[in-house]
Amino acid sequence: MQNAYLLTGSNLGNRVAYLRQAIQLIQQFCGNVMSVSGLYQTAAWGLADQPDFYNQVIELETALEPATLMQSLLAIETQLGRIRTIKMGPRTIDIDILLFGSQVINTNLLTVPHPFLPVRRFALMPLAEIAPAVVHPVLQKTVLQMLADCPDQLNVHKITPATNNETLVANS
Repeated sequence: MQNAYLLTGSNLGNRVAYLRQAIQLIQQFCGNVMSVSGLYQTAAWGLADQPDFYNQVIELETALEPATLMQSLLAIETQLGRIRTIKMGPRTIDIDILLFGSQVINTNLLTVPHPFLPVRRFALMPLAEIAPAVVHPVLQKTVLQMLADCPDQLNVHKITPATNNETLVANS
């Protein structure tokens, strides 16, 4: 079993419902959801002219190999109505693998650690909430150190608290 950290985001439709459904499907098909960060509201990064995103980070314990996990996450995105038309455009759901244990992966399908993690405040803030001491396997910095060094000045606003596995199971 490996721990993976996933970033989920939504900026179309009922964003909270899409994020909740993503957690349920990840739990069903990918492994044991150990904890979930609070919900963060963020202006769009990259392509700014679109609705704000809700983002959160999921800590997942999984027996899946990284490529298989990525394929499962892409299938979940499709199931939740994700249509890829504009790069960085609006979406019902987006699920990225930020970290997968201490593995470094660079394939056509997957790059882990996520290449933009150190420069995206909207990913680092929720990750720091549930995994502040986790070390980036390439940069050898903790999540808190990366957040302190992050050049991104995008406004990221926390709107709900984190939940742990016991709370998630009780609310299922």
